[in-house]
Amino acid sequence: MRPVHSPVQLLVLQHPAEVLEAKGTARLLHLCLPGSRLEVGERFDPAQLAAWLHAPWRAGDAPRHGVLLYPPTPDGDALGLAASAPWPCPAPAPHALRLIVLDGTWRKSRKMLYANPALQTLPRLALAHAPPSRYGELRKAQAAHQRSTLEATACALAQLHPAGPAPRALWQAFEGLLAQQAALRPPFARNTA
Repeated sequence: MRPVHSPVQLLVLQHPAEVLEAKGTARLLHLCLPGSRLEVGERFDPAQLAAWLHAPWRAGDAPRHGVLLYPPTPDGDALGLAASAPWPCPAPAPHALRLIVLDGTWRKSRKMLYANPALQTLPRLALAHAPPSRYGELRKAQAAHQRSTLEATACALAQLHPAGPAPRALWQAFEGLLAQQAALRPPFARNTA
């Protein structure tokens, strides 16, 4: 792991069930990006969440535009979700953005979205042309487009700031995690994969 600066600020909202998950990547992600925040909960205090989403985190910083890493929900209004805001025009520079990432299974992240109306109204960022997950046999996914929190964030940062060093550093840390996990697997499990 090599800490690296990203002009895009990162806020990870982690479901409590993910805190002790051995294969979880949110903590590694947070350690790789100094200045990021990792907050644990399912339903957050609205005033506190609003501050995390919109207020400067340090004295003298300018406010940032919050954007939620989450696919569109076309039937969201029928499901009781508030409409997400459109992307600001012109698009903000990377140093004016705050990427909000929900860390949990799809079911848990959807529950977090429903439980926190302030998240529903943020502009959304959906991943475009993201590579397949590198987790392989170490993690089950219900669909090919599902990735770990770290993988999804690396892809999102590459979309928001293609020239930045953060995605490469995140991929290197992730490869280290995968190597460590593979080394800890029982020999019979490695031979059958």
